[in-house]
Parts: sequence; structure tokens; C-alpha cells
Amino acid sequence: MFAREYVANLAARGGYHFTTDDVSKATGRSRSAVRAQLRRLKTRGAIAEPLRSFHITIPPEYRSRGCLPAEQFIPQLMGLIGEPYYLALLNAAQRYGAAHQRPQVDKVIVRKNRPSIECGRVRVEFVARRDLRRMPVREFNTPRGTARYSTPELTALELLGYPNHAGGVSNALAVLRDLVDAMEAEDLVEAARLSPVSWSQRLGYLLERIKEIDLAQALHPLVRARAQSFTPLRRSASRSGAERSGAWKLIVNVDLEPDE
Repeated sequence: MFAREYVANLAARGGYHFTTDDVSKATGRSRSAVRAQLRRLKTRGAIAEPLRSFHITIPPEYRSRGCLPAEQFIPQLMGLIGEPYYLALLNAAQRYGAAHQRPQVDKVIVRKNRPSIECGRVRVEFVARRDLRRMPVREFNTPRGTARYSTPELTALELLGYPNHAGGVSNALAVLRDLVDAMEAEDLVEAARLSPVSWSQRLGYLLERIKEIDLAQALHPLVRARAQSFTPLRRSASRSGAERSGAWKLIVNVDLEPDE
């Protein structure tokens, strides 16, 4: 079975991802013959196919999940298709020790919308941000290379910019309580300058609420200079009768958990 031998040799060399064409070229077999054998390996749980013709080997410790963790194959997949990316939102918060449990869905920022990926028990959803190349990121080592994550400061802003991808505003607030330990005021301002001012309005208000005064005060001059109108804390919620924060030009139209 030439495909099995190819995968075994790849693993022996420390490799773990490959394409259908890689096997075809290495073995001299047709793509249809290669795909037939790869399907058998996939059925046995030896490999997975997160995207058509992009395959990954599954070591024993991940067989029950049917896939590698997203951070161990997304960088290579994005490199193959030539797309910039970074892992973000609750995934990034977890990387900085701020997630209370592993996110059920992995979130990856890309330039434009892409279909989600299902690979065994791993689900990856893509969030579009056209200017992602300008965003500050950090690289972390993984067992299979490196992966890019949003910085703590950018993560905090995006939790309020994409709340539907972060479990809502109240969940973002809970995560923020732990994430602030990894944040620096100067870096927060730099990230805020690259983002919509409404994100800073929401984040500044929440930082003030949890008594992170230094971080909140760092954002305030930017909000004062750029915010032209009041923005809702939650875009889709009713604004009728909601409290307003003049300092942040924010309509507080979400019932948040009591302060701790």
C-alpha cells in the first residue's frame, strides 16, 4: 500500500502534513489511485483531511479527536494557500491564560470570509478582517512549528469588536478580568489606533468597570479625540431606556454581571 508507506516515511522524518499531489509525485501513481488509498487511511483514523487534498497525520494521542489541534495545522494550511492569518479571540485569550475552558470552536482571523473547517472533533471558524496584516501578533512554538496569535491587547479589543464570536459581551468581560494581567497600556493604545474607535469605547468602559484604571485611562484620549457619537455596548440589543456613559460615549444596553 504505497500511500501508507509514504505516510510512514513522512512521520519517520518528522513530517506530518502533505497534499494529494505530494503522494502522487513521490510514488508515480495517479491522483485517483492516491485518493482511494488515502480514503482508507482516513477511515482508519491514521490521517485527516481538514481541506480537500491537504492531509495531516494523526498521532495516537490525538486519535480520539480525529484531528490535530488547530494551532498545529492551521499555520501550514494557510501557508499552503498563501493566506495571512492569526488565531484570535478566545483561542488567543486561552494562550495568555485568560480562558476558563477550552473554546469549543477555534477562531482564526483571515482577510475574507472562508467556509468553516470540520476535522474530526475540531471545528475552525474564520473571521474576516481585511487589514489583518497590520495587526500586532506574537508567534508561539507548537509541537509542529509555530503559530501566530493576536497580542493580548488586540485580543481584548477584538473580544468587544466581534462579541458574537466570543460568547457575548458578558463572557468577554469575564475573560477580560484575567487577560488584563498580560496587557500593557502603551501596546493597548497602539492596537486601538488600528481598530474602530467603537471597540475602544466598549473596552474602555469595561476596563473602568473592573477597576483597571491605568489601562482605561490610556484609551480615554483616543476615544475623546475620535468618537463622534454614542455607540451601543451591544449592537443588536435595544437602546431604549439604556444608561449612557458620557466619558466613553457608550450606550450601556447590556445587563452585565455584578462587579466582583
